[in-house]
Amino acid sequence: MKLTALFKPGGLLSPGALPPASQSRRRDTLLTIGAALLTALGLWLLEQNASGYVVHMTCVGALFATLAVSYNLINGVTGQFSLEPNAFVACGAYVTALLTLSPAEKEASFILEPLIWPLSAFSIPLLPALVIAGLLTALMAFLMGFPVFRVRGDYLAIVTLGFGEVIRVVANNAQSVTNGPLGLKGIPHITNLWWSWGLLAVCLFFIVRLVHSSYGRALMAIREDETAAEAMGINAFWHKMLAFTLSAFFEGVAGGLLAHLITTISPSLFTFFLTFNLLIIIVVGGLGSTTGAVLAAFLFTYGGEWLRVVEEPMNLLGLEIPGIPGMRMVFFSLILVAVMIFLRRGILGRHDFSWRWLLASLGLGRGGRA
Repeated sequence: MKLTALFKPGGLLSPGALPPASQSRRRDTLLTIGAALLTALGLWLLEQNASGYVVHMTCVGALFATLAVSYNLINGVTGQFSLEPNAFVACGAYVTALLTLSPAEKEASFILEPLIWPLSAFSIPLLPALVIAGLLTALMAFLMGFPVFRVRGDYLAIVTLGFGEVIRVVANNAQSVTNGPLGLKGIPHITNLWWSWGLLAVCLFFIVRLVHSSYGRALMAIREDETAAEAMGINAFWHKMLAFTLSAFFEGVAGGLLAHLITTISPSLFTFFLTFNLLIIIVVGGLGSTTGAVLAAFLFTYGGEWLRVVEEPMNLLGLEIPGIPGMRMVFFSLILVAVMIFLRRGILGRHDFSWRWLLASLGLGRGGRA
C-alpha cells in the first residue's frame, strides 16, 4: 500500500464524511475522560512494574512532547519561523532550580562566587517554583516579542537565534546567578511520570482549546497569508505575541521539570542543538499538527535508544561486524531523509486526532449518530 493512499478519500487519514460536531460533543467529552483514566492507569502500572530506565525515558518523552506542542504553536500553527526554544527552556530550568535548591546546597554549589541575595537565602516547593518560572519565561518572551516580530521569515529566524545565543552566553558568564560553566548540581529529583504527563495534559488542554477557538483560526490565517489576515481585521502582531508568550510559558515550565529530572544543568545543555531537535520533531510530525508533534516526540525519544543496537557487535550471515560508535546517528539521518522524501509534509501533515475522525475511520458514528 502506497503511503500517499493514506491521504486519499477513504484512506486512514481521510475517513470521509464525519458526523456533525454538535451531535458528538458530549460523546467526545466522555471518550476523552475515559482515555485520560486509561492513561492514568497505564502510567500507574508502568511506575509499578517497569524499570527505572523505562520510566525515565517515558518522562523525557512527555517533556519533549510538551516542548514540541508548545513550539509547534508558534512555528507550525502561526507559521513564524523562530529558533529560540533553547533560551526559554534554559530560563525555566535555571529559575526553578534556584528557587527549589536549599540554601545549604546553593552554598555548596557556588564555589567560585557566592549566589546573590535573596536567592541564596530561601527555597520554595516545586509547584510554585514552576509557576514563577513559567511566568518569568512568558514575560521574557513578551518583551522579546516587540523587536522580534518587527521582521518576518528568515530575518525572524536569525533574530530569534540571536536571542537564544544571548541567553546561553549570559548563563555561561553570570557567575553569581547561574554558577557559570559549572552549572547547578544536586537539584532534587522530583519529576516523575505524574509531573511530566500532568504538564503534557495541561499543555494539550490549553493549546488545543486555543487552536480550535477563533484565536486559533486567526493564527492559521496569519500562517497562510499575513497581509490578507490583516486586511480582514486581524491584528497579526498581538496574535503572534499571544502564541509566542503562551508557547514560552509551557517551555519554561517544561525546562523546570527537565532540571528536576536530570538533577544537574549547565549552559552546554541549552545550545541551539536543543532547538534543532525540537525543529526536527515538529517537521517530522507535521507542521501545524499537535498530534503529529506528540507522536514524533515519543518516536524521537525512544527511536534514539532503539537504534543503539546498530552500534553493538553483530554476526550477520557469518560475517562478524564490529561495533561502530556513532552508527545510530547515521541510521537516524537516513530515516529522516526517507521521511522527508516520502512524507514531505510530515507523518500527519496538518491532520489532528479527533474522536470523530477515529470513529469514522473505524466505520462507526457516521451519519451524525453519537
